[in-house]
Amino acid sequence: MFTGLVQAMGQLQRSSGGVQIQIPAASGLDPSQLALGDSVAVDGVCLTVTEHSPSGFRADVSEETLSRSTLAAKADRRAWVNLEPALRLQDRLGGHLVSGHVDGLGTVVAVEQQPASWRLSLRWQDPAFGRYICEKASVAVDGISLTVAGCAADGSEFWIAVIPHTWASTTLQGLKSGDAVNLEADLLAKYTERLLGSSAAAQAGPPSISEAWLRDHGWS
Repeated sequence: MFTGLVQAMGQLQRSSGGVQIQIPAASGLDPSQLALGDSVAVDGVCLTVTEHSPSGFRADVSEETLSRSTLAAKADRRAWVNLEPALRLQDRLGGHLVSGHVDGLGTVVAVEQQPASWRLSLRWQDPAFGRYICEKASVAVDGISLTVAGCAADGSEFWIAVIPHTWASTTLQGLKSGDAVNLEADLLAKYTERLLGSSAAAQAGPPSISEAWLRDHGWS
């Protein structure tokens, strides 16, 4: 589990069967503190440390993860990524609950600099995920906990006000129109939807059998 508060940026590259993340010495994240089996969010994707060294760590990546995220494309161009070690029970929950399980990709619609912030406009590549977006809701963008400032009626397009600290400390500063990002909707919203759907189905119960029901199902 993560909070969406990025602790460092690292450089991503492909390695045999997975990816390698190089972490600058002055990044604020010490690779020596990572143990084998630890979880680290890499641009919002929860990966497991399989090797570590003084300069970074290695993680295996499944085909499912590569197909659902931007990691493959970013590894090919040795792009910079956001890093966050897993949350400890005694840590402060400064962002929101982030699982590191990417729901889908988003596309950057526009990046606009404003007097005291940046306005980042995004669109879900699959509009169906828009149902999890509402004004002032939380969303993880490349692993960064952000707040929705406004959205379209169906939530498929939304925008975020990014403060200067977040802009300067993450990979958001390098985004431009047309770029792809990893998006994870609010975990609580997804569980709520699931529970309400199960409750409604349970309350509906089996269909009542009548002459009309029998005719509609092929009985004469």
